[in-house]
Amino acid sequence: MRPLLALSVLLTLSGCDSQKPAPTAATAPSVEKTVQPDLTTSVLRVNSTQQSWSPGQPWEKKPPSLRHALAAIVGPQQVLTTSELVADATFLEFETPDGNHLAQAKVIAVDYEANLALLGPVSESEGKLLFQHTTPLAIAPPSRIGDSVEILQIEDNGHPLITAGSLQSIDVTSNFLPGHEFLTYFVKASMQSAASSYSLPVLSSDTLAGILTSYDSDDQLCHVVPVEIIQHFLKGSALNPYPGFPSIGISITRTEDPSFREWLKLSPEQGGLYVRQVRKDGAAARAGIQVGDVILTVDGYPIDRRGYYEHPHYGRLFWGHLVRGSKSTGETLALELLRDGKALRVSATLTREDVNARLIPAYQFDQAPNYLVKGGLIFQELSRTLLESFGESWRSRAPLNFLDALENPEKYEGKVDRIIFLSAAIPTPATVGYENLRNLIVRKVNGQDVKDMQSLRSAFSKNSSKLHSIEFDEENFTVYLDEAVSATVDAQLLKRGIAPLSRAN
Repeated sequence: MRPLLALSVLLTLSGCDSQKPAPTAATAPSVEKTVQPDLTTSVLRVNSTQQSWSPGQPWEKKPPSLRHALAAIVGPQQVLTTSELVADATFLEFETPDGNHLAQAKVIAVDYEANLALLGPVSESEGKLLFQHTTPLAIAPPSRIGDSVEILQIEDNGHPLITAGSLQSIDVTSNFLPGHEFLTYFVKASMQSAASSYSLPVLSSDTLAGILTSYDSDDQLCHVVPVEIIQHFLKGSALNPYPGFPSIGISITRTEDPSFREWLKLSPEQGGLYVRQVRKDGAAARAGIQVGDVILTVDGYPIDRRGYYEHPHYGRLFWGHLVRGSKSTGETLALELLRDGKALRVSATLTREDVNARLIPAYQFDQAPNYLVKGGLIFQELSRTLLESFGESWRSRAPLNFLDALENPEKYEGKVDRIIFLSAAIPTPATVGYENLRNLIVRKVNGQDVKDMQSLRSAFSKNSSKLHSIEFDEENFTVYLDEAVSATVDAQLLKRGIAPLSRAN
């Protein structure tokens, strides 16, 4: 499943045998209730076949995997589920709870950052048949801490189960992609393994209160995407193009340390968040926010030293909800700052950050990775997905030059659009002596600056010399490839299954 599931404490509900099983009834008894007969007409099963690309061999895909979810019907022929379920999906299918009707599904809108996806039928005629006796769920009002909710499951035999739970806490956190945090409900409930599913509808008085995305079996705690985020997503999904959730484009640091506060000239009654990074062309940069500024208030809400404010409905929340939850793309955010001890006010027009505009993309679902193989040398573009392939402890195991580029992208600002690196060398007549080279960032090829995969391809193809020269950042040395030998090797690699030898989207 998703990276969170590598942690032993998290257990996402999955119907796929290859996934970690949900808690058994013996160890986690469920509170079962009688379900109103018409409630099952407001949900569908969703079956997903997913196949992602291999990080080390980007011309190949990993073996396919199957995932299943119980999804809520939220509109005419519209079904709400998680983006995890549709990421890198090669086939999606609707199935009625009794298993009697199937229909191929398609993605209407998806937001990987918010972990939500809206699906519909591929065939209009199949959709009419599948949805003819269904009733969309109404959206519940926002919940409060202590409210009771119900989590719907349906067994393989079509028997519905409801588990009662209570809303224990509310916070702003990531439930899918690290670094993308949204409002989240934490529901205390004792789930049952019967007909486990990759995600489940969470109900309040037979209306949709949220989507369960994962379950901590030790603490019996469910992570739930709440209605406020769902409504924001559904509103955006009706637009073309989908506007997404906005971003302000900064990284912040708390101001708890007394010496740090004194240096920032913050008074004891002031809170504040220190701006340590401003992303190029982001909303903050366009508004004139600078590194070193301290954010004191956002839309009139005072921000404390840890980044929390008092929300009128939910109580204490992390300030990020004022951007990614309370606002839409194109709306403005009023901020009070402290700069060099002096107060100032700015207004930032929020934009949606283009993931492909980042030096190192945070995710690359549903698209094939770029690469080039030349004479046996394998060149790739650095992405967070590739960094995570170094394992659960990738932040300490990944090459230091990669981690430095991730944490300090400003070093490459204006120089490159992507980090191109030599990932490995296949032993061939062209790579003799270079077999152990790997994870080196490419600076130039044949004297030309390498800014992305397309410029790398161009540098190789336009060279008229018999030798190709490749210069690297870290070691400050040059590798030479014989063009005639490389061309022969490339022809052999094509015959042996590496096809095509390059991809540059």
